[in-house]
Amino acid sequence: MTSALELAHERLRRARENRLSLYKPYKKQTLFHEAGLKHGERVFMAGNQVGKTTAGAAEWAIHLTGHYPKGWQGRRFQRPVRFWAAGVTSQSTRDNPQRTLIGPPSDEMAWGTGTVPKLCLLDWSRARGIANAIDTVKIRHASGGISTLSFKSYEMGRAKWQGETLDGVWFDEEPPLDIYTEGLTRTQARGLFSILTFTPLRGASDVVRLFLNEADGQFSTI
Repeated sequence: MTSALELAHERLRRARENRLSLYKPYKKQTLFHEAGLKHGERVFMAGNQVGKTTAGAAEWAIHLTGHYPKGWQGRRFQRPVRFWAAGVTSQSTRDNPQRTLIGPPSDEMAWGTGTVPKLCLLDWSRARGIANAIDTVKIRHASGGISTLSFKSYEMGRAKWQGETLDGVWFDEEPPLDIYTEGLTRTQARGLFSILTFTPLRGASDVVRLFLNEADGQFSTI
């Protein structure tokens, strides 16, 4: 007979390995997600430690797995997707979007405790040159197909961002304008889809002005 303690441990394990099911966005995060229904480009600009990266990782996991929560009012994909997630450097990409999506970089046994559920992680390849960094992950989609998530960095330079056709790009931390436009171009063939999550430490930069000054309905600033 299973003991109460064993049942409690099993509940904790399931929760730990399916954090996406526990995601309950607060109002600003909800507005950010819902804006995706009408806007191909979105930015979540706010202070530190207010859930920007969490919101980005949760939305990316939702699209990658196809497990849309009840009442989801944002963008939906009816098929597996090919996404990128990027940060300033390879190390910051590993320590922020990769950690939040996949789990602690230094503990491979804990991969699957990020926003992407462990049961959906099928395979991965490691990046070269930096310890515990992932290059590409294969993720089980609810349709039965396989989504692909690759990690990039701005320090790679624009040339390394060329050539791919993608469904979406997530920029965690503010990118240079040339990297942003190149990343966005990767999604053009499939309908323009990008999200940015950052604290505007550089003031009224080219990327910040792009969102603050645009009024044609393509952009959304949260």
